[in-house]
Amino acid sequence: MANEQLTGKYRKIKPKRIGKLAKGHRIREFSVTYFAANIAALAPPIEGLQAICYRDHSGRKLLPGGQFFNALILPVVLLGLSAWAFVSLTLASGSSMTPSTANHNGVDLALNEKNANRANYVGDDACQSCHQDVESSYLHTAHHLTSQLPSENSMAGKFTAGSNTLRTLDPNLHFTMTAVKGSYYETAVFWQPPDEQKQTERVDVVVGSGQRGQTYLYWKGDRLFQLPVSYWAPLREWVNSPGYLDAAADFNRPVVPRCLECHATYFTALPSNPPPNRYEKRDAVLGISCEKCHGPGRQHVEFERSKPDHAAQPELSPTKTPSDQDGQEDSEIVNPRKLSRARQMDICAECHGGLGEPRAPAFSFVPGQLLADYLELQQPDPEAKLDVHGNQVALLERSRCYQSSTKITCSFCHDVHAPERNAAEYSDRCLSCHKPQSCGEYPKLGQDIVKNCVDCHMPVQDSNLIVSNVVSQGAGKQVKMPIRNHWIKVYATQ
Repeated sequence: MANEQLTGKYRKIKPKRIGKLAKGHRIREFSVTYFAANIAALAPPIEGLQAICYRDHSGRKLLPGGQFFNALILPVVLLGLSAWAFVSLTLASGSSMTPSTANHNGVDLALNEKNANRANYVGDDACQSCHQDVESSYLHTAHHLTSQLPSENSMAGKFTAGSNTLRTLDPNLHFTMTAVKGSYYETAVFWQPPDEQKQTERVDVVVGSGQRGQTYLYWKGDRLFQLPVSYWAPLREWVNSPGYLDAAADFNRPVVPRCLECHATYFTALPSNPPPNRYEKRDAVLGISCEKCHGPGRQHVEFERSKPDHAAQPELSPTKTPSDQDGQEDSEIVNPRKLSRARQMDICAECHGGLGEPRAPAFSFVPGQLLADYLELQQPDPEAKLDVHGNQVALLERSRCYQSSTKITCSFCHDVHAPERNAAEYSDRCLSCHKPQSCGEYPKLGQDIVKNCVDCHMPVQDSNLIVSNVVSQGAGKQVKMPIRNHWIKVYATQ
């Protein structure tokens, strides 16, 4: 599908699109190149800086007002946040140095990411011959499905008429989502017929399993960008992508390596000036694969296949390798359960420990290594309020349960090889240490209290980081993604 993009510093309006304007009138595009390239494109939460504002020479606004805010007002606000912007710039640019050193140069990072050794990674298919049951179960987990190619099965949103439109507060801007011969598209529709103009981009990558929602990415050459419309599962609606202002059609949010590091197994970054969003398309590994948590598997696979009785070996449990089963120590693959608690937590903290500042190329961390050598995570003040999204590890570490027991890790409750259970079912883990009679609610609820410890002591709360601007009944409002708090404690009665 051809794109109709509003580009060029000056553009003559075609007579058929003049509408109420005088023939030959020119409109001017204001774009904030410096901020978009050097600050906004690399700062995760604040977006919309490359949105366009068209005005005639009298100053009369011709396109949605939200875009004018994005283009001119928001950069001024960013000047007052220069310190924060500098941190965000270096954060997204990353480092090109070896572990434990830092160089805040996005170009160097992109050049050196290609050096992350992938020769010893073999892919999930190589694991299936010995781990068929585990593999078939893992294929249905949110981790595995966290990024996929678009298809009828992977796209959570609706594309039928009446369910495929996102209205904004600006009557001159809306979005439509369409499916054509197995491909999926987002279109921004400006103005009204017959003066309508459109920008259409194809969905190339789906991010999110769909349990909570999905957002979508598209390729522009070898650069990867986020699309402005996402799908919000709790609402069953299309929404402005988190962080996007309503009434702004911004197709220019770059997808930087740190984003992909938690939503994919591997991408090869290409040399790039900021923003660092150039990648090699052909070798991208979507979803979280076995080797993301177990490390490179080539030596392990070759060692096991070299055994004469390899074909006769039975199906293995997810915590055992063939060598474990025959009494040998397998040093060719990482078994997270055999790591220290700190190293086990590092595996999860890479993505569930906060945004962090890269100390080494993206995708170079291998389970069993010290995460701090590759990613410097913020150590929050003990009294600081943490958001329920993205820093579950720090929240868990605040818990008295975690501090008083050496056996509690993420996998103490979560089986990463299987889809998540209903939250209440995890109560059996609580009851392995706690007696029901010790709960303050026991006198009122009695033995029924054993049915659900989790909702009281790990409540679902709204995230202030995953926020979308939506239009409801003609008015704008914000919706926040509900996420379970991993700080286990006694909460005030609601």
